[in-house]
Amino acid sequence: MPDVVIEPEPLDPGTLRIIPIGGLGEVGRNMTSYEIDGKILIVDCGVLFPEEHQPGVDLILPDFGFLRERLDDIVGVVLTHGHEDHIGSVPYLLRLRRDIPLIGSTLTLALVEAKLKEHRIQPYTLTVSEGQRERIGPFDLEFVAVNHSIPDALAVAIKTRAGTVLATGDFKMDQLPLDGRLTDLREFARLGEEGVDLFMVDSTNADVPGFTPLERSIGPVLDEVIARSPRRVIVASFSSHVHRVQQVLDAAAFNGRRVALLGRSMVRNMTIAAELGYLKVPEGVLVDYKKAGDIPDDEIVYMSTGSQGEPMAVLSRMANRDHQIEIGEGDTVILASSLIPGNENAVYRVIDGLTKLGANVVHKGNAKVHVSGHAAAGELLYCYNILKPRNVLPIHGEYRHLFANAKLAQDTGIPEANTFIGENGTVYDLRDGVVRVTGQLDLGFVYVDGSTVGEITDADLKDRRILGEEGFISVIIVVDASTGRIIVGPEIHARGFAEDDAVFEEVKPKISAALLEAAQNGVRDQHALQQTVRRTVGTWVNRRLRRRPMLVPLVIEA
Repeated sequence: MPDVVIEPEPLDPGTLRIIPIGGLGEVGRNMTSYEIDGKILIVDCGVLFPEEHQPGVDLILPDFGFLRERLDDIVGVVLTHGHEDHIGSVPYLLRLRRDIPLIGSTLTLALVEAKLKEHRIQPYTLTVSEGQRERIGPFDLEFVAVNHSIPDALAVAIKTRAGTVLATGDFKMDQLPLDGRLTDLREFARLGEEGVDLFMVDSTNADVPGFTPLERSIGPVLDEVIARSPRRVIVASFSSHVHRVQQVLDAAAFNGRRVALLGRSMVRNMTIAAELGYLKVPEGVLVDYKKAGDIPDDEIVYMSTGSQGEPMAVLSRMANRDHQIEIGEGDTVILASSLIPGNENAVYRVIDGLTKLGANVVHKGNAKVHVSGHAAAGELLYCYNILKPRNVLPIHGEYRHLFANAKLAQDTGIPEANTFIGENGTVYDLRDGVVRVTGQLDLGFVYVDGSTVGEITDADLKDRRILGEEGFISVIIVVDASTGRIIVGPEIHARGFAEDDAVFEEVKPKISAALLEAAQNGVRDQHALQQTVRRTVGTWVNRRLRRRPMLVPLVIEA
């Protein structure tokens, strides 16, 4: 949440207003609003996955509450590719207005439509491909092929009478991609010749020197690991990483093994990818999970979700012995993904749990089983030199990534004054090649917790952390309504304390004395009496037990 909130200036006609709603200072929740002449275009609408300090939260959405009264002004949502951090919030936006058009490539829209089906939403869609141009309200859109860790990714050039913005989405510059689909640098160069007023560019790997390794370098490593595995092989990856699943299918076929897909999202996404021809399934390799148990251990590979240590995903449940597949000696587990910042502890817990059960765990730290889907510093420099943009706004990354990306832009000659490090809610206005910061919105986290959306607050999460870390104490007291004197109690119940309940006998006289003093001072208000109990118990517990538990006093009048 921003330190200072600044009300944006009124938007002049012919000026393009750009507001990153999510994706700045974080890896996830990617979403940006573009507004000109009263019409709004959204690019991406993703989710962020919770960290350990957000207990009980399922998903974190961008805060698009400020758009609620402008829903009829939204002319479309462009989706650059099909990863959850770019499409996961679409159902929640479409709950507010179901007929907002969705614009994206064939695979991206197929993945979104499958997700929306679970929410019982039938979307309006426009399928686009690289080289295509579409006029959406006051926005002239051009789509450019980019290479990423999922097929069919697109960058989008947004042309308006205020100027041109090029938003890359997530991309890298793999020169030998598995699907033969290169990042189209010729189109980048053409756009650069025409003039790019603002370059909004993926920053996730901006602090990594050189070039991202080739995706095809993973295949031989998977072949080798599977070939020397004596028993079952379990490969964990993102449920939408079509390229990685393709490599696992090919490696399994080469080694005479069959593959079973685990996890609802994995099965759903790969079924879609296969039906559309993005996933080439070798004859006879895929087998239904229910039949996989009949196949000898040295002839099966399981492809699962859970590479980020998610508590309810398949791999975590295996590590906790809460899955039908019981990991044991001789099994091999491959984590074929990189760590999303914030997930490190959860992932290492899963690795430790699997190792303890006897598995050989292969991950990026000890074998080349994953390469990133994001451009490293060398690739970004290449883009800056090709495009020569007037202004740069690094997006998609934590602050160290954004700063590293801005430094790369400056190294290629873009003035420091023309490179912008912002945060979610920063308001940028573009006109005639000039970008100005004109405001700062107050945008926070929107938590999905079970069936509730946006009802859980940071204060609720603080209470949950206190419950989990410091324990819980309830104090029940019955007082005489007329005199304020104690009739029953205090009864003290504690949870999450190593000490015996008898230790709380020490504080009971202090509670009685505090309530007596309050009664003598004429205090009869129930809330005031409960606060007296809370202060007395809290002070004692902090001094005596060095704890700050959740305190719930209940004073009943009789």
